[in-house]
Amino acid sequence: MSDVVNGAVAALNQKLGSFDSTAKFIIEGEGSIIIDENGARPGDEAAEVTLTASRETFEGILDGTTNATMAYMSGKLKVDGDLPVAMKLGAALS
Repeated sequence: MSDVVNGAVAALNQKLGSFDSTAKFIIEGEGSIIIDENGARPGDEAAEVTLTASRETFEGILDGTTNATMAYMSGKLKVDGDLPVAMKLGAALS
């Protein structure tokens, strides 16, 4: 896995509250992260929702400089699957 993915996993595990679903973040050109009830880890398994973004967009969402809803509405964040699970993940990360 890339340093970006490994750093993102560490940051997500520090921020993540309670989350009882499965989500996958695909960071374009870097790799993917699975988030479930056990926290975040590098992985590419199936999930209820898949979020895809560039490294810059993902890092902005993670550090709070990019609003995830605005990124989604502007096409910088793609969501495939269960949108309510994506919203639940957003709440778990805030």
